[in-house]
Amino acid sequence: MEAFSDYELFKTKFYSLSNIDLNLYKEKQMKRRITSLVEKYGYSSYCSFLEAIKKNPELYNIFINYLTINVSEFYRNPNQWVLFENRILLDIFRNRNLSDLKIWSSACSTGDEPYTIAMILNKYIPFEKINVLASDIDMEAINKAKAGIYSYRNMKDLPKEFLEKHFTKIESDTYQISEKIRKCVTYRQLNLLEDQYPRGMDIIVCRNVLIYFTEEAKNNIMKEFSEALNKGGVLFIGSTEQIMNYSKFGFKPIETFFYQKVAD
Repeated sequence: MEAFSDYELFKTKFYSLSNIDLNLYKEKQMKRRITSLVEKYGYSSYCSFLEAIKKNPELYNIFINYLTINVSEFYRNPNQWVLFENRILLDIFRNRNLSDLKIWSSACSTGDEPYTIAMILNKYIPFEKINVLASDIDMEAINKAKAGIYSYRNMKDLPKEFLEKHFTKIESDTYQISEKIRKCVTYRQLNLLEDQYPRGMDIIVCRNVLIYFTEEAKNNIMKEFSEALNKGGVLFIGSTEQIMNYSKFGFKPIETFFYQKVAD
């Protein structure tokens, strides 16, 4: 497949089809992923695969799901969630009501992250006062999130209190999160590289996503995150990420993986 010369044409045509600009993803990594899928389905070139996904909605959805690298777990990197609760949320709670917070879980995948946020918030405020916005580019992932059904491996780091309070075991290794928690999260399809971001956010969570983008794309995303946050708002990123030029975007680090938007 590496000998084929139609990858650039494929990227152009795929953008016209999907509004997903593959030039903004790290090329070596993304091309390797796409090549493996194209070969798996027996196509002889990238563009022949493109023609196939145009005609086959199921294959198109498989490709989008594969492309967007949906890896998610509840309470992933537990120490960071402890900091989120004890340092970020409780600092805010000293000055204002948590039920007034606007929180956005971007690139939320199958919902593990926004539901984690909702469960933490529910320790301090009732269900009906929690509203977390969650977005992802992949509608299949969003539909899985709305169903709220997970295998136990997704919850291996989840505190026992959350598992007992908010989940029902439906099979030997399968659980469903409660309807009360599911109603705390509002889902929206959103492409971080193309679409308009929500505004007036107090907290944005975007973890283990930026690593897949080029520097140009990351800079654009950081600029948009800064504009989406209120002054004093906090951006929570992943354990494999850091913002080297944070001041350029009006941020200051307040804890490892947490950046606060400073006053203009």
